[in-house]
Amino acid sequence: MIDRNLAILGSTGSVGKQAVEIAEHLNIKVDLLTARSSVDTIESQARKLRPKCCVLADKRSADILKYRLSDTEIKVYSGEQSCLSAIEESHANIAVNAVSGFSGLLPAMSCAKSGKRIAMSNKEAIVIAYKFLKEEILKNKSELIPVDSEHSAIFQCLQGKKENPIKRIVLTSSGGPFRGKKINEIAKFNANDALAHPTWKMGAKITIDSATLMNKGFEVIEAVRLFEVKPEQVDVVVHPESIMHSAVEYNDNSVIAQLGAPDMRTCIQYAITYPSREKSLAKSLDFATISKLSFEKPDYDTFKLLSLAYFAIKEDGLIPAVLNASDEVAVRSFLNNEISLLQLFDIVENVVKGFKNIINPSLDEIIASDHEARILTEKAIAKVK
Repeated sequence: MIDRNLAILGSTGSVGKQAVEIAEHLNIKVDLLTARSSVDTIESQARKLRPKCCVLADKRSADILKYRLSDTEIKVYSGEQSCLSAIEESHANIAVNAVSGFSGLLPAMSCAKSGKRIAMSNKEAIVIAYKFLKEEILKNKSELIPVDSEHSAIFQCLQGKKENPIKRIVLTSSGGPFRGKKINEIAKFNANDALAHPTWKMGAKITIDSATLMNKGFEVIEAVRLFEVKPEQVDVVVHPESIMHSAVEYNDNSVIAQLGAPDMRTCIQYAITYPSREKSLAKSLDFATISKLSFEKPDYDTFKLLSLAYFAIKEDGLIPAVLNASDEVAVRSFLNNEISLLQLFDIVENVVKGFKNIINPSLDEIIASDHEARILTEKAIAKVK
């Protein structure tokens, strides 16, 4: 029996909740839960899983949770530093990093420093600072296993074949709710339209990014970093059925693909149980009911943020961090109905392409560029409101 002990970071979000499901399903001990401020959800999780510790970023929410859990032995803390300390002190040997956005970087670093396996859902840490995260992983004999369905698929396709050169990575995309639409058509769509994803159930930020194909752009950057390939070796292919989650083409032109029902619990569970495969909560794939598997090229002209991601990873340095920061701010503004979709595209592109790059930045310089890019984006938004 493999000894597994989990820390679930961002336990009240979409991926975090599914990680909790898996922990219950596989009867895995959970040592630590963290969240921002969702008291009701984390209280319910804590009572079911009985972790040693819960940390909430918001102090007021943490005070409420501490009072509510006063009939238990569960410790409750608040604040970012408490979260980082709790990660490093936790007895968990596997951490599901489901913290969204830039906020997931420092928790990922703490997981690596304490030698934990990181089941990584937070793509931003990989996009903006993978070099530094990888250094900590190697130094402390940690490991990172991707949770994104596409990168999990690629990781699975590489098992037992790492000595064979990769010719190409085929990164699939559902195409989102605006697949097939042109610029003049998507100009009229609002946040509610963009949130209507045809396949996946996700948080608001990633759902908007999926609609603009920005999320696929971030995944291109992730693939380049995680699998050590060149940007031109990553091909994005629109696959609306979301059955083939990605594929790897080798030098002999053989293509190995990973298929399955579109269910994030498969990827989360595999990152936790790797290298073993255990009974899943996801449905079995019924080939007899699949009428077709279709593939098409993405529309780079309409969805120009995907092209911008290729620009960002080729420039590298600070630019991927700037892209991530600007997009976070612009998406929040779009969700608040302050800017249109096309304004979002233009603002992010202008901030990214106008930013002065540093080729080999320090981590402090990356963090500073994140801050500066957010300010520049907010100023650009203020001009068009």
